[in-house]
Amino acid sequence: MSSPDRKVVLAESQSYGSDEESAIERDWTVEEEAKAKRKLDFIIMPILTLGFFCLQLDRGNIANALTDDFLEDVNITQDQFNVGQQMLSLGIVLTEIPSNMILYRVGPGKWLTLQLFLFGLVSTFQAWQHNYSSFIATRFLLGITESGFIPGGLWTLSTWYTRSETAKRVMIFYFGNQFGQASAKLLAYGILHMRGVSGKPGWFWLFVLMGAFTMASGFIFGFFLPDSFKNPHSTFAPKWQIFTERELYILKRRVLIDDPAKGQKKKRIGLSAFKKAFSSWRMWVHFLITMCNNGPQRGFDTYAPSLVKEMGFDGLKANAMAAVGLFIQIPVSYTFSWVSDHYNRRGETVIAGLSMATLAYVFNRSFTEVNNQGLRYFGVVWTQVFGTFSHPLNITWMSLTCTDSEERALAMALVIMGANIAGIYGAQIFRSDDKPRYRRAFIIGIAVLAFGTILAIIRKVDEKINGRKGRQDDDASEEHEAYEDLKRKGSVPPSDLQPQPTMIGSDLKPVVSLTTR
Repeated sequence: MSSPDRKVVLAESQSYGSDEESAIERDWTVEEEAKAKRKLDFIIMPILTLGFFCLQLDRGNIANALTDDFLEDVNITQDQFNVGQQMLSLGIVLTEIPSNMILYRVGPGKWLTLQLFLFGLVSTFQAWQHNYSSFIATRFLLGITESGFIPGGLWTLSTWYTRSETAKRVMIFYFGNQFGQASAKLLAYGILHMRGVSGKPGWFWLFVLMGAFTMASGFIFGFFLPDSFKNPHSTFAPKWQIFTERELYILKRRVLIDDPAKGQKKKRIGLSAFKKAFSSWRMWVHFLITMCNNGPQRGFDTYAPSLVKEMGFDGLKANAMAAVGLFIQIPVSYTFSWVSDHYNRRGETVIAGLSMATLAYVFNRSFTEVNNQGLRYFGVVWTQVFGTFSHPLNITWMSLTCTDSEERALAMALVIMGANIAGIYGAQIFRSDDKPRYRRAFIIGIAVLAFGTILAIIRKVDEKINGRKGRQDDDASEEHEAYEDLKRKGSVPPSDLQPQPTMIGSDLKPVVSLTTR
């Protein structure tokens, strides 16, 4: 790296805790790092985003089935359907942390690949449900098999990227969710036309085809997703070298320079990590923000096609129209994540997103009093654009408060648990006795989202106060170090707390006085 025609990054050394204490130095060029990071982006990001896309297809296709007489075919009521949605969230909540502990132990390559096969299989077999019992059982099993996938993906991103790069990658990861929601509705428009093929309803083929796609995607995970820096190989091709030794060297060390705690990963998550993660009030604030943001939206997403259908549109066409806001959300959420990353405005972007979501429910509640089809559809689109993207921004904000990989893994699991606990209560917001306009549901949404916005503001104020105090502590520490340095050199400046030289006589020779002023 000594060639004069190459621009070498300024050397930077920093010690980090590991089995072997060593200094990390930036001994690579800007071009080398950019190339290695670009390769990482082209491998990690598409694969994880594909997984989230599949998860959302399998989780959300039930909302599209509603417009194809699913309730009547399975012989369940709307309120029974809501209980099934609660069982999905309950399955995730009960096994979220155990799933993340397994991932932490065996590695994301193996665990996330297995999960994709499992929830794809369960999703496929939803096609054969025929009564309330089978509906409840399949939703619960789907929740268990999906649990841990989202926090596992988030934790994987946090191990491969620096803190300043995280927000944008988390948002790209969530594009899989957003694109999955939007695409599922468009795909459903076509697939549901298969009603009658082999004597089966359209929703039967919806579950079969989307579940099969998920299982096929599991092979992509198995062959291409690297496990970790320690084991940078895929599950199905353990001898294939995905990155060169030089690329791995750069990728690993740049992460450790950014956050030395990432070099302290242990084999398992210990009790001390649980205490540290769960005793932090800031973590619980982020947890509550997630619950407020996700609860109303979980119910809204389920019934969005039904809301559009109730406006007078054809049932299958309603699925396609319910996708418009979700596609618009993608560039809007990317813009917010770019601002969050580029200007380090984590709290501000979360607050802005929650405020827009609150306004969306104000719009929807107001539009229930009018019969203007265009206005009511505008309310649906606005809610979909601003409804959920505060969630990944909040996750990034929370992850930056973690001090090591153990705490980060648990924090990721905790906040996704919050999202799914929100799904438990959110599933009951839109009830049959409130249809078709759902006035009560929108009032509940306004109250919950307004509370979440207040929590985000409190957390941001705390961050500002803490940051100011931290800067003052740093200044005091620097002054102390400067003073100690002067002491060592024997040139300490006068102080009110030490003997001062007194000038006497015409020659003004200093004489040390033993009194203090």
